[in-house]
Amino acid sequence: MANGYKLVSTAGDQSIDVKPGVTLVVGRAVNSDVPIYDPTISRQHAQLTAEDGGLRVRDMGSSNGTFLNGGRVSDALAVPNDVVTFGKVAFYVREHAKVAAQPKEAPGGFAVPKPAGATIVRQLPVRESGGAIQSPLKRLSGAATTLPPEAVEAAAPEPAAARSAKKLELLLEISKQLSRQLEVDKLLESVVDFTFQVMDVDRCSILLCESAGGELVPRISKSRLGEGFASARHVPQSIARKAVSERVAILTDNAAEDERFKGKSILLQSVRSAMGAPLMASDGGVLGLIYVDNLTATHAFNDEDLEFLIAFSGVASVAMENSQLSDRIRREALVLSNFQRYFSPDLAKQIADHGEEMKLDMGAKREVVIMFTDIRGFTSMSEKMAPDDVAHLLREYFTEMVEIVFRNGGTLDKFIGDAIMALWGAPLSMEDDADKAMAAAIEMQRALAGLNQHWEASGKPAIQIGIGINFGEVFAGNIGSEQRLEYTVLGDAVNTASRLCSKAAKGEIMISEPFYRRLKRPPKVEAREPIPLKGKSKPVANYLATY
Repeated sequence: MANGYKLVSTAGDQSIDVKPGVTLVVGRAVNSDVPIYDPTISRQHAQLTAEDGGLRVRDMGSSNGTFLNGGRVSDALAVPNDVVTFGKVAFYVREHAKVAAQPKEAPGGFAVPKPAGATIVRQLPVRESGGAIQSPLKRLSGAATTLPPEAVEAAAPEPAAARSAKKLELLLEISKQLSRQLEVDKLLESVVDFTFQVMDVDRCSILLCESAGGELVPRISKSRLGEGFASARHVPQSIARKAVSERVAILTDNAAEDERFKGKSILLQSVRSAMGAPLMASDGGVLGLIYVDNLTATHAFNDEDLEFLIAFSGVASVAMENSQLSDRIRREALVLSNFQRYFSPDLAKQIADHGEEMKLDMGAKREVVIMFTDIRGFTSMSEKMAPDDVAHLLREYFTEMVEIVFRNGGTLDKFIGDAIMALWGAPLSMEDDADKAMAAAIEMQRALAGLNQHWEASGKPAIQIGIGINFGEVFAGNIGSEQRLEYTVLGDAVNTASRLCSKAAKGEIMISEPFYRRLKRPPKVEAREPIPLKGKSKPVANYLATY
């Protein structure tokens, strides 16, 4: 007797069952055996008959033609995996799988009684990652694979004990290959590819829990049936929620008839057989879900398939955790290296560790210490030097000065030509920020004397700097455009610090009265003439610090 066949549309929205001994008429007419409401379909477009060796397709004089694998035909025999197109509506040819007898009880006694009018749904509890690695695996003799030859040999049908041992070897080989993949997205793609290699499934999808509420977010989905079927949105929510919430692996033999899973997605997508297993984290949490289904046959999976999916999901979970850890370490290293360009190593580590809490992007008003340093007479000096010599001198100067800022707990805000802008109190503040800034200014002036001796000994000119320091309220945060952001501070206190620096002579450190009042260990100071500033009603009181 001829086998039955099924045509499954590439769009995933329609399927046609063709039983042996029955001829069906495909057409746009309402009274057609298989109505397809598309303008490229004739009222009576083609006939379908299941025969020995294939599905007979006869065109009935349609306007837009009937095609087999892209070639127009009037009478042809289609075989499984061929593509038959009526007008512009394409279908994959699938052979109905034979229905296998199912055991009344799954291993471990987790059988679910068959409700009236429904199939059996078996649930096997899932342990944490890798917990089911010794389960027997699915028969693999007919599966296409790209695994190493020694692993492929494990797929041959053998006595149960030998087959189980070799399938364990195959699972370990998969584990080894997955462990080499450190990028999360590529790892997920590898997991899906391996699923197709070792299991007879039409679709495979992975969803991850990426929110605090445990909501499943689709990450990757592939289908043997074409791109029209490859969408994680097709994963039945009723199955996904049960698997994740109860932390169980699920097998349904006939999803459309199963009273436990009556979601619309199951009916719309014509899901026949399906399995789902949660991806368990080492701490008992759920990383996500791996889901597979078969759209063309009921009873497509058995208990060995379910146990394999559990074992495979455990291996995949371990690989995912390792991949996510590696990815997090790489990101933290990048963040830390970026922060270390502007912050002292200790401060950079604190920011990297608590970046989410600090919300640098949001910005906030803060009370900070602002320091400006500037080389006196640099423009005229640089005109007498070669550009390479100027760059080398500045590099040595900046390296020494920034190291002093970092050593005293400060933040490098920016270089402005030959000037340096540094901060204390942002993004993190300390009780002794003012004293650290004062110590840094004095250390800078003393360190410059040593640099000048080095430069003069090599025939380079000596330089002198002026320093201005102020304390006040500013807006601090990441500021800039969508293309480039930098952490900085804005406000009147910044302008005042800059003006103090411009008034400081060679070798001088000028400080404002608000900054002087913040010092717990102030140096000896000399009061200077108040400085009138644009926009201020009163001149700004200031002091000259001695060292």
